[in-house]
Amino acid sequence: MDMQASREFLAELKVLTQVHHLNLVRLIGYSVEGSLFLVYEYLENGNLSEHLHLIGRDPLPWSTRVQIALDSARGLEYIHEHIVPIYIHRDIKSANILIDKNFNAKVADFGLAKLVEVGNKSLHTRLVGTFGYMPPEYAKRGNVSPKVDVYAFGVVLYELISAKEAVVKTHGSTAKGLVSLCDEVLSKLDPKDGLVKMIDPRLGDNYPLDSVCKMAELAKACTHENPQLRPSMRSIMVELMTISSSMEDGNVGSFYEN
Repeated sequence: MDMQASREFLAELKVLTQVHHLNLVRLIGYSVEGSLFLVYEYLENGNLSEHLHLIGRDPLPWSTRVQIALDSARGLEYIHEHIVPIYIHRDIKSANILIDKNFNAKVADFGLAKLVEVGNKSLHTRLVGTFGYMPPEYAKRGNVSPKVDVYAFGVVLYELISAKEAVVKTHGSTAKGLVSLCDEVLSKLDPKDGLVKMIDPRLGDNYPLDSVCKMAELAKACTHENPQLRPSMRSIMVELMTISSSMEDGNVGSFYEN
């Protein structure tokens, strides 16, 4: 970064020297000689967005997608719940979830992270982040709380299901948010047929529909218009652990059947 970016540089440095977790990208060092450099651990498999959206990439198996969601939730739950003062990332998106050689996920890019004093659950701030991942209360009024990250994480869950981008180009030059597209499907009386059409076609039939439905319901809860009705990252983490373990139980059953 050039020297003009010193504010973001110091914000990221401050966060990464204070937080240490398996699912947060690890800072190895930094330099301020002429330009600003941050040196991170090397993550061989790039970012989640590349795997979901770039043509020519092998599709991620469903079990890997669930694990990536769970890893990312663990990293976010740590910064929301386990440090004082807590942090809000404010730019959660698939491009900021990095993947190592074993397909473990780590949350990255803390340049926009906001310190929140304990007890101060919501505050006003200048608008930063990425269009398509911003909740209404943040985009309209600049209200920041941990539920901003929860909303963005819900968008990432929808991306994992559909492999569509957060803003989807529809007919001609018009665009629609992935959240509203998925809401239309999930608000139907029997959403399963519509959901099947939303699932990443590269998966073929290689996914347990029950597991996809549960993740879609979780994504819907995360992207609720009312921030108070969104779950906490801890609740999300527990739900993803349940989804993950139910798939493992199924694998064990089929192993014995065979």
